[in-house]
Amino acid sequence: MSEAPVQSKAASVRMLRDLAASIDPARMRRQRFLKTVEAMERHDVDVLLTLTAPNVNYVCGARIPLSESGREQYVPVVSVVVRDKDRPPHLFTPTPQGAPPDLPAEHVHPPLVPEFAQGVRQMVDSLRRLVGPALDGKVAVDDLTAAMYTMLPELLPEATIVNGVGVLQDARMVKTEDEVRCIRMAQVINEGAAYDVLEALRPGVRESDLTATYLRSIYELGATGNALDAIWQVTPQMLRDGPHTLNGELAFVTVPNDRIIRDGELIMMDTCVEYLGYGSDLGRTWLCAMRPHLSSQQRDQYQRWREVFERMREEVRPGRTALDLRRAALHIGGPKPWLSHHYIGHNIGLALAEPPFIGTDLGLDYEESMELKPGMVFVLEPCIWEDGVGVYRAEELLVVTENGNEQISDFPHGPWAGE
Repeated sequence: MSEAPVQSKAASVRMLRDLAASIDPARMRRQRFLKTVEAMERHDVDVLLTLTAPNVNYVCGARIPLSESGREQYVPVVSVVVRDKDRPPHLFTPTPQGAPPDLPAEHVHPPLVPEFAQGVRQMVDSLRRLVGPALDGKVAVDDLTAAMYTMLPELLPEATIVNGVGVLQDARMVKTEDEVRCIRMAQVINEGAAYDVLEALRPGVRESDLTATYLRSIYELGATGNALDAIWQVTPQMLRDGPHTLNGELAFVTVPNDRIIRDGELIMMDTCVEYLGYGSDLGRTWLCAMRPHLSSQQRDQYQRWREVFERMREEVRPGRTALDLRRAALHIGGPKPWLSHHYIGHNIGLALAEPPFIGTDLGLDYEESMELKPGMVFVLEPCIWEDGVGVYRAEELLVVTENGNEQISDFPHGPWAGE
């Protein structure tokens, strides 16, 4: 069987009760709306039109059920915000039951279909009726269908259409206290379910069996959604045994399936739970073995992972930048401690991976421009791979505080850390 957990699911249940009682969804919705309008003021935007689910959730608090991607594309949930703190947003949705209770009923409308020309005309007609002259100002849009891209300049000749992604990024990057509590809640649920999976991990079990255990557990604990197909990736010791990428590195992540996990195999696990739309991120490397034993090289990998993480954590404080975190990760020398097609860190919130990103091909200038502020929540995920030895990868969540950072994640590292 796998290594024994040092904590328990019961401890997670006790924490969840206190966390749930501390979250005020109505207060969170109001604060997010005010932050959205303030971001619009900084970007000199008169109207903000959002078509992507996390942004719609953010600006007006709509709960959007997961659906088949084609339906979500053709009948999206849409929100409209005017730069006025006293004017509630408007919501266009096929699921009005997902509208928050504090949104006036007259601000909840039937869905729009912006994939089609007639739908774009209907959208503009509705916006003119609801928004008025502000629609002839600067209009920020977070996503454009082909029909919107070609028709909006003609239908709104007086308006200036701009990219709204920066406005939402500005508003969403720093979390309110309720948002941080939602992320904590999701992480506690995630880790509580992982104890059940770790107990079930033994030679002969299938990846799909672990997923079944995990899904049952997260909903028993109160998750409001599962944001990612749970990853239980069996990782070889030799790159030639695959899977690997075209750039010659270990592939991650791969799609889970019904493969039987065998004695002595390493598992890179990665799971993401939602609570009120907010994500969590749990990553660890597990050893599936009847008699767990690590080689000295594997223990050295964990120590290198620990050193990279601790050096990065020292830089997680206000005033530092994403570039400072990258440099900290590279400070110990040796091979780059992350996979080139992945990253070593990112913010998290209503999306599982939000800017700032650390270690991507967005460039050093981008990372230098991303300053850390209190309320940001980072996932740091070094990955130490050595051909012939295998891998150690794990993720930790940190919230930036006024004086430094506080770790949110609390799941053990098992035999690698001597637990």
